[in-house]
Amino acid sequence: MADGRLATARMSARVRIVGSYLSPYVRKVLVCLHMKGVPYEIDPIIPFMGDDRFSKLSPLRRIPVLIDADVTLSDSTVICEYLEERHPEPALYPRGVAERARARWLEEFADTRMGEVFIWRLFNQAVINPFVWRKKTDTAILNRTLTEEIPHVLDYLEGELPAEGYIFGDPTVADIAIASFFRNARFAGFRVDTERWPRTAAFVDRTLGLAGFQAVKFFEDRLIRTPLAKHRTALAEIGAPLTEDTYGTPAPRRGMMQT
Repeated sequence: MADGRLATARMSARVRIVGSYLSPYVRKVLVCLHMKGVPYEIDPIIPFMGDDRFSKLSPLRRIPVLIDADVTLSDSTVICEYLEERHPEPALYPRGVAERARARWLEEFADTRMGEVFIWRLFNQAVINPFVWRKKTDTAILNRTLTEEIPHVLDYLEGELPAEGYIFGDPTVADIAIASFFRNARFAGFRVDTERWPRTAAFVDRTLGLAGFQAVKFFEDRLIRTPLAKHRTALAEIGAPLTEDTYGTPAPRRGMMQT
């Protein structure tokens, strides 16, 4: 009986996530929450449209932010590690010390290098600049990203990813972090060449097919076709677990990390 009450309490207490379904960093956290069976509610803002209260939650004006009772965290890696310690089963980090370190490195590679290339270069030029800032795509940056920088990333991943299954057997945060950026790449019209990078292409399809990714895909597909001002309304229409209030603003503003 006591175990049953504990399980019920866990499932009824939702953590709050501040951040858009379209962010790879938010997606990583949401997939981890889904795989661990932790319910959430979401304030689906993009970082450019957060108010002054959001700046206090996230000093760098980055998403996601997690609020869990008295705990507030504003970095996806820190959030995932917190969730692993708070809800250890199923484990999303390898058990061995060396494998755990490698998982953290691959997550870091995804969050930094893949973030720089797939988000700040590809997604920024193809999606954010024209639809948020009403700014023309810089074709020189986009072409260099597609012909030089993305191939460099894919060459590295091709040597790190398994031909079958996942990097450490069962899915871990490393698989989730890497695959999250390819979802944004697809929104920008990019898909991995299956002949040049067969391991990476198969890994991406396999990992994006996980239940956690499929659970958020429904909401992502709606948002990518919806103007920013209508994101919250669109999500309400399809039953997203929205917060009652929002840190969002009607007009975008640049954060400390944008120029």
